[in-house]
Amino acid sequence: MSRVIHNRIAMFRADAGLSRRELADAVGVNPQTIGFLERGDYKPSLELALAIAQHFGVAVEHVFSFDPFPSLSQQLKGEGR
Repeated sequence: MSRVIHNRIAMFRADAGLSRRELADAVGVNPQTIGFLERGDYKPSLELALAIAQHFGVAVEHVFSFDPFPSLSQQLKGEGR
C-alpha cells in the first residue's frame, strides 16, 4: 500500500526566506527534488526528511505527515474556541 505523504516544506521555506535552490544546497539535493517534494510528486527518504526538519529546527512531524495539515484558516478558527 502506497500512502500519500503531506508536507509543509513550502511554508517553512517561505517563512525562512529560502529559495528552492538554497534549501536544496543546505540538505544536499537537487533543487528539482525540493519542487517534487513540495508538489507531492516524490516521497523523501528518512534521511532527507530528517535533514529538512533539522534545517528548519523542528521535529519531522511538523514538516511531514500521513494526514493533511490543517489550513491556516482552520488553525485560526480552532484558536478562537
